[in-house]
Amino acid sequence: MAIIGSGNWGSAIAKIIGRNLLMKEGFDPEVRMWVFEEEVEVGGETRKLTEVINGDHENVKYLPGIKFTENVIADPDVTSAVKDATMLVFVMPHQFLARTCPKITGMAPGCRAVSLIKGIEFEEEGPLLISKMIKDEMGGMDVSVLMGANVANEVAQDEFCESTVGYSDEANGAAFVRLFDCPTFRVGSINDVAGTELCGALKNVVALGAGFCDGLGLGGNTKAAIIRIGLAETAKFAKMFFDGIKDETFMESCGLADLVTTCFGGRNRKCAEAFAKGEGDWEKIEADLLNGQKLQGTITAKDVSTVLKAKGLEAEFPLFTRINAIAFEGMPASEITTF
Repeated sequence: MAIIGSGNWGSAIAKIIGRNLLMKEGFDPEVRMWVFEEEVEVGGETRKLTEVINGDHENVKYLPGIKFTENVIADPDVTSAVKDATMLVFVMPHQFLARTCPKITGMAPGCRAVSLIKGIEFEEEGPLLISKMIKDEMGGMDVSVLMGANVANEVAQDEFCESTVGYSDEANGAAFVRLFDCPTFRVGSINDVAGTELCGALKNVVALGAGFCDGLGLGGNTKAAIIRIGLAETAKFAKMFFDGIKDETFMESCGLADLVTTCFGGRNRKCAEAFAKGEGDWEKIEADLLNGQKLQGTITAKDVSTVLKAKGLEAEFPLFTRINAIAFEGMPASEITTF
């Protein structure tokens, strides 16, 4: 088992996986986690992050106060981390995939992957799934996705939540459900990779709208309307660009539940609230509030808008269009409800 990424969400899922591997038959107990090496201050001294994780069993930068089981091994070399792996868990900012995937070699034959990356890329033809990017970069490897109402810190603290595995290969989907599922992290599955993944990506755009509402001091009625319209536009967008999208996907944890929790918590909502309050541009807010983490909602909003403009579809997605106009085109946040 190898986890590619070690930020807040990557570390939270490493805790779940590490513990599950010690409790479930059929898994090698060791999980290697690729960690981008950096130096951190611990107890008044400067240490390498991988050394801290392997010695103290804690990611003191991205998930402080949470202990890993001792079978979680941090590795600063991604090629070494994935050697002989049969299952890969991708959980890193998607903008770094292109430079990282060529180094991911030496896995066992038949290795499969799951993406926990809540983002999306775009081509001239339309949206490009992160799972498809990984599949192409990895020579056709089967890639499932895991998306859900999963605020990382709450998952790490074993607060009950659900998640959804979207799969195209039923056996691989079942294997990843077994890998992740535990009493506090209940995992369902659905044969719909595209729908599951688009829910995880587009909810971050809607969360910007929810954050604008909070920054303006608007109430629950307004935020509820933004959530409903956002879910409808997400479903419409998914069905417009992909075949085989299932209606029931939007009622899974990856759909409605993830959208709700992201619009009431999470980094995209928090940063959008600060933006609406005039606390700086996106770069400053990200630096001030996220401790080295990256926003996905702003990138996705801009890319969605590019596709909608290119295809003349802006009028069909008024909320997505309005969120981008506020975020990047100088429209005041007070216009969030006037589309």
